[in-house]
Amino acid sequence: MPKLSPQLLQIVRFALVGGVNTATFYGFYLALHPVMPYFAAYSMAFVLSMIGSFFLNTYFTYRTRPTWRKFFLFPLTNVTNYVVTSIGVYAFVEWAHMNDKIAPLVAAAAAIPFTYLLSRRILTKDTPPATVF
Repeated sequence: MPKLSPQLLQIVRFALVGGVNTATFYGFYLALHPVMPYFAAYSMAFVLSMIGSFFLNTYFTYRTRPTWRKFFLFPLTNVTNYVVTSIGVYAFVEWAHMNDKIAPLVAAAAAIPFTYLLSRRILTKDTPPATVF
């Protein structure tokens, strides 16, 4: 079996964390929805899953130490994702005449490199590697 580059392995770990984060978000949402209005449940699930994503990406994806600075900068990755996917959805639907049910999926896939690069910059800047089990 050929050896994968460290960069490719990091991208694979990033994708795995994205899948876990999506499932975590949805699990929190389903658990919270019966006890609070849907938008409050959505917002709380979003924040909780973003905190989990921060720690998973810090320790598992990039193998670095968390800091308060990184913690407070990490939401920029979600803002970037939202902006890129929003522009993508609009462009795919309005200019490329893509089906509006498919466009969000394509836009989300297109946003992955931007989110990956920004999260990598935020989480690996000026920090030595963390010890991982």
